[in-house]
Amino acid sequence: LVIEDDIFFSDHLHAQSPISMHADQLTLGDLTINRTNAKLWSSRPDWEMLHAKGDDILNRLMSLRASNSERSHPHHHEEIASRRLAMTLPQLPLTMYQFSNSLPLSLAKADLPSSITAAQKLAGLGIGLTPAGDDFIMGAILAMWIIHPSEVARVLAQEITNTAAPLTTSLSAAWLRSAGRGEAGILWHQFFTALVSEDRIAVQESMEKLLAVGHSSGADAFAGFFGVFISWADTFHKDLRTEKFAE
Repeated sequence: LVIEDDIFFSDHLHAQSPISMHADQLTLGDLTINRTNAKLWSSRPDWEMLHAKGDDILNRLMSLRASNSERSHPHHHEEIASRRLAMTLPQLPLTMYQFSNSLPLSLAKADLPSSITAAQKLAGLGIGLTPAGDDFIMGAILAMWIIHPSEVARVLAQEITNTAAPLTTSLSAAWLRSAGRGEAGILWHQFFTALVSEDRIAVQESMEKLLAVGHSSGADAFAGFFGVFISWADTFHKDLRTEKFAE
């Protein structure tokens, strides 16, 4: 349940606070939330539509990357976004790069055994509640939902997350399992919506919001997402084969 107002729950709740729910009203201590006008929101993007527009999304990413790299005197915020967008796999930490370069290519090829092997090496790699390796995997999975048909993406995503989740923190595992089910946070939804639009400013702004998440979580996830598209464009854009997942 997402609440519009800025609420400090610690001002209303303590360990012994009563919590109850009646019809469309949720009571948390002395805080009452009315759900009458709440709108249901699906955390699952329209992957079928995004897959159908995969070529357009790829072209948008490539043109955005090119235009950012060509700016000679960008403004400060544009310069930051340009550096982040221009990030390629060799700029990742060395220990992570040793294992991450194979995951995007494996996912682009829909090579399940190789994808699982790469995910095993990346899972839990790095520090924090969501290690960099897990963020990279999550971004790569989201890209994979776009480039492959849903029936192919579902098999890959479930097997990869079932492999990676037990190897990392509980919070990171929850994020990975959500991606495995085809779910994504609101910032990714906004980014996908911008990618299928003709609004370059919206693409830039939504991308900057993604990249600003955490200390490096957003950038690591975007590296995984972008890496899959790069692999798909360079090698398998026209000849993806999915027969082995059609059973």
